[in-house]
Amino acid sequence: MSISSSFKKIWKQSDWSADKEEFLDVIYWGRQFIGIIIGLVWGLLPLKGFFGLALFAALSAGIVYVWFTAVQGVDETEFGGAWELTKEGFITSFAGFLVTWIITYSGVHA
Repeated sequence: MSISSSFKKIWKQSDWSADKEEFLDVIYWGRQFIGIIIGLVWGLLPLKGFFGLALFAALSAGIVYVWFTAVQGVDETEFGGAWELTKEGFITSFAGFLVTWIITYSGVHA
Protein backbone atom coordinates (compact mmCIF):
# COMPACT_ATOMS: atom_id res chain seq x y z
CA MET A 1 0.00 0.00 0.00
CA SER A 2 1.42 3.38 -0.99
CA ILE A 3 1.29 6.61 0.96
CA SER A 4 -0.90 8.25 -1.68
CA SER A 5 -3.50 5.49 -1.45
CA SER A 6 -3.46 5.88 2.34
CA PHE A 7 -4.24 9.59 2.01
CA LYS A 8 -7.09 8.87 -0.40
CA LYS A 9 -8.66 6.50 2.12
CA ILE A 10 -8.56 9.11 4.88
CA TRP A 11 -11.35 11.11 3.30
CA LYS A 12 -13.85 8.33 2.60
CA GLN A 13 -15.47 5.74 4.81
CA SER A 14 -14.22 2.24 4.04
CA ASP A 15 -14.73 -1.31 5.25
CA TRP A 16 -11.63 -2.10 7.31
CA SER A 17 -12.60 -5.57 8.51
CA ALA A 18 -10.76 -7.24 5.62
CA ASP A 19 -7.41 -5.53 6.12
CA LYS A 20 -6.73 -4.27 9.63
CA GLU A 21 -3.07 -3.50 8.88
CA GLU A 22 -4.15 -1.15 6.10
CA PHE A 23 -6.34 0.76 8.57
CA LEU A 24 -3.38 1.13 10.94
CA ASP A 25 -1.26 2.38 8.01
CA VAL A 26 -3.89 4.99 7.19
CA ILE A 27 -3.90 6.15 10.82
CA TYR A 28 -0.09 6.23 10.86
CA TRP A 29 0.32 8.35 7.72
CA GLY A 30 -2.59 10.60 8.61
CA ARG A 31 -1.00 11.28 11.98
CA GLN A 32 2.32 12.13 10.29
CA PHE A 33 0.50 14.69 8.16
CA ILE A 34 -1.23 16.11 11.27
CA GLY A 35 2.12 16.42 13.08
CA ILE A 36 3.75 18.37 10.28
CA ILE A 37 0.78 20.71 9.81
CA ILE A 38 0.49 21.44 13.54
CA GLY A 39 4.28 21.99 13.69
CA LEU A 40 4.01 24.58 10.92
CA VAL A 41 1.13 26.34 12.64
CA TRP A 42 2.84 26.36 16.06
CA GLY A 43 6.03 27.73 14.51
CA LEU A 44 4.18 30.53 12.76
CA LEU A 45 2.01 31.50 15.75
CA PRO A 46 4.70 31.42 17.78
CA LEU A 47 3.81 28.96 20.51
CA LYS A 48 6.51 27.94 22.97
CA GLY A 49 7.09 25.52 25.79
CA PHE A 50 4.99 22.93 27.54
CA PHE A 51 1.71 24.52 26.42
CA GLY A 52 2.59 23.87 22.77
CA LEU A 53 3.60 20.28 23.50
CA ALA A 54 0.48 19.53 25.53
CA LEU A 55 -1.78 21.18 22.96
CA PHE A 56 -0.20 19.10 20.19
CA ALA A 57 -0.74 15.86 22.13
CA ALA A 58 -4.37 16.72 22.87
CA LEU A 59 -5.15 17.84 19.32
CA SER A 60 -3.39 14.92 17.69
CA ALA A 61 -5.11 12.33 19.87
CA GLY A 62 -8.46 14.09 19.57
CA ILE A 63 -8.37 14.36 15.80
CA VAL A 64 -7.44 10.70 15.37
CA TYR A 65 -10.07 9.55 17.89
CA VAL A 66 -12.86 11.56 16.25
CA TRP A 67 -11.75 10.36 12.81
CA PHE A 68 -11.92 6.65 13.56
CA THR A 69 -15.10 6.85 15.64
CA ALA A 70 -17.22 9.46 13.87
CA VAL A 71 -15.89 9.46 10.30
CA GLN A 72 -14.89 5.82 9.82
CA GLY A 73 -17.30 4.33 12.37
CA VAL A 74 -15.04 1.37 13.18
CA ASP A 75 -15.50 -0.93 16.13
CA GLU A 76 -12.34 -0.17 18.05
CA THR A 77 -12.48 -3.48 19.93
CA GLU A 78 -11.52 -5.22 16.67
CA PHE A 79 -8.22 -3.31 16.76
CA GLY A 80 -7.36 -3.73 20.44
CA GLY A 81 -9.35 -0.83 21.83
CA ALA A 82 -9.53 2.92 21.40
CA TRP A 83 -6.18 3.46 23.14
CA GLU A 84 -4.32 1.25 20.66
CA LEU A 85 -5.75 3.17 17.71
CA THR A 86 -5.22 6.55 19.34
CA LYS A 87 -1.55 5.93 20.05
CA GLU A 88 -0.76 4.42 16.62
CA GLY A 89 2.16 6.38 15.13
CA PHE A 90 2.20 8.99 17.90
CA ILE A 91 5.94 8.95 18.62
CA THR A 92 7.02 9.40 15.00
CA SER A 93 4.37 12.05 14.53
CA PHE A 94 5.66 13.81 17.64
CA ALA A 95 9.20 13.76 16.22
CA GLY A 96 8.02 15.22 12.91
CA PHE A 97 6.01 17.84 14.77
CA LEU A 98 9.02 18.87 16.87
CA VAL A 99 11.37 19.16 13.90
CA THR A 100 8.83 21.16 11.89
CA TRP A 101 7.95 23.38 14.86
CA ILE A 102 11.57 24.14 15.71
CA ILE A 103 12.64 24.84 12.13
CA THR A 104 9.62 27.01 11.40
CA TYR A 105 9.89 28.95 14.66
CA SER A 106 13.63 29.48 14.22
CA GLY A 107 13.25 30.56 10.60
CA VAL A 108 10.41 32.99 11.16
CA HIS A 109 11.09 34.43 14.62
CA ALA A 110 14.89 34.35 14.94
